Amino acid sequence: KILNIDATEALKLPGVKGVVTGKDDTLGIKQGIWRRYKELCDEQVLPVDKVRYIGEPVAAVAAVTEEIAEQALDLIDVEYEVLDAVYEPFDAIKKGAPEIHEGIERNLNVTRHIEWGDVDEAFDDADYIREDWFKCGGQHHVCMETRACVSSYTPEKKLTVYASTQAPYYTQGLLAGVLGMREGDVRVISHYTGGGFGGKFELDGAMFCSAVLSMKLCRPVKIIFTREEDMIASKRRTPMFYYVRTGVKKDGTFCARESRVFTNGGAYTGMGATALYLTGFFHSFPYKWRGYRYDGYRVYTNTLPSTSMRGFGAPQAMFCSEQQIDWIAADLGLDPIEMRKKNGHTPGYEVPGQAFIASCGFDQCCDKIQTWIKSRGEMPPNRAIGVSGAGFMSGGIFNWFDTPYSFSSAVVTVNEDGTVECHVGCQDIGQGSNTTMAIICAETLGVKVEDVKVHSGDTDHCPPDLGAWGSRQTLMAGNAVKMAATEVKRQLLEFATAKMGPNIVYDLDIKDRWVHLVSRPEKGLDYTQVVKEALRGKEGQRIMGRGFYTPHRKGMISPAYSYMMQAVDAEIDPETGKINILNCVTAHDCGQPINPIGLIGQLEGAASMALGYGYLEYMPFEDGKLMNPNLVDYKLIRAPEMPECR
Repeated sequence: KILNIDATEALKLPGVKGVVTGKDDTLGIKQGIWRRYKELCDEQVLPVDKVRYIGEPVAAVAAVTEEIAEQALDLIDVEYEVLDAVYEPFDAIKKGAPEIHEGIERNLNVTRHIEWGDVDEAFDDADYIREDWFKCGGQHHVCMETRACVSSYTPEKKLTVYASTQAPYYTQGLLAGVLGMREGDVRVISHYTGGGFGGKFELDGAMFCSAVLSMKLCRPVKIIFTREEDMIASKRRTPMFYYVRTGVKKDGTFCARESRVFTNGGAYTGMGATALYLTGFFHSFPYKWRGYRYDGYRVYTNTLPSTSMRGFGAPQAMFCSEQQIDWIAADLGLDPIEMRKKNGHTPGYEVPGQAFIASCGFDQCCDKIQTWIKSRGEMPPNRAIGVSGAGFMSGGIFNWFDTPYSFSSAVVTVNEDGTVECHVGCQDIGQGSNTTMAIICAETLGVKVEDVKVHSGDTDHCPPDLGAWGSRQTLMAGNAVKMAATEVKRQLLEFATAKMGPNIVYDLDIKDRWVHLVSRPEKGLDYTQVVKEALRGKEGQRIMGRGFYTPHRKGMISPAYSYMMQAVDAEIDPETGKINILNCVTAHDCGQPINPIGLIGQLEGAASMALGYGYLEYMPFEDGKLMNPNLVDYKLIRAPEMPECR
């Protein structure tokens, strides 16, 4: 409990320009991603009366140098009354446990239920039933770039925020709402973000503090977290306790699954409520079940809040599911890949009430991995091959912030010299989406990739987009770019048709900057000349196309899904128990690769993060305090430990 915050001595320090606390009107406001559900907006920018986890910021200082700001922080006197705390979900839900948020009975933040089919009847029909408990820990995003922003407020009452974010338009909307400004008066610029993995979708208190201090001082204010600050004052992957009960026939046919999940939600809601739903949804993937039942419970604790992180609840769900499937296959003496293939999703399958699977190559993925395993032959002692299947969304369609605009949009214009400006709202967070957009635009329009300049991450100059998450960039923004480029191409070909003669009956196309007859590619016009003359014909109006993409009637999660099967070649030291992963082979049903190098980078990056989560990364807490908030003690997979990936 916060009894008093005294910043008197800090403000006396030469070079200190301002101090803010939760008692500043704006910073005591509760904020959160859930514009539709105000009860889930439970996090104040800076706490007013209670600190709910160790690491939660309570004050911010602006000074002329970082060193002076650090000195000033030490001069702020905070008087606390220590309250009882709970750190694990099973302690927090006990009757009589301390209430982390007043009025929330047994600290139950959110519950989720998913069910289809006659679950009990399907279990009765099973020949074999297995039940297990699993525990999945937390994981930090550890982006190369820590949380950072620069806010600049002008006397004209305009605020510009240079932000490390995954979603500039969401950031703009939330900043405007909390600060009491019009969205048009808030400009967010985030041309490139140094990694996100889900952790930079939500806003942290530091960004609001930077903005408020800049508004008070009418000067730019920069905040950059140290690595330790980033690890103790931000959010993490959701720790989960998973109960899984599965019934199958003797031949390996899946009958029913029932699961209960208790997640350590930490001190606040944020994106963690969605992770609770998605982990239940993907716990059924990528298999068919006659009956499925899931109950999820997100529990408040006095620890770091949990949020979205690569996979968004799916890695925990897949780990528990796939591990148990391996055990069931061993118990029944069945081939683990054949059992997965037998029960896998197929094109046209509907996950009842949840999703429609339009395309699916899971069985082909299984075949590829089977072929690779057979090529390895008999394994030596203390060495084995493990397998796992999975499915995930391709283009998340959640609209948490309840925005009225399309999910993705793009504007493509052509300059007089034939070069192309492609403005997109999607954010490049290191996954190479800008390159992918350039490839799509160039191929659609018939120019070279180097002719296309992609502009992203600026709410003043780029069209709206829901952000970089849910594997949505290529599908969502890519379709918007394709639509915009197609409209530009239509205008150019319309002019070229008139230019080549009123009696032309052949279709035209553009390829490699050459406007030509489809049936006679050698006959045509120079692309640049067509552009120049088209501009003159439009009386100087720009040749422009707009694209807007919002999928309809595609289910409530995603318009499409991708599938994979993976195998790892591992050895174990029988004396020390140390595990070495020697080879990692993945078969992905990923559609048509548009940016192959980017695709390979995604696969290798995912393998690295999964290996770290699986057997190296660990977030130990002692009385609510994270014990390894640095990259010496928080172990990541390093280059020498990475297996060969293919």
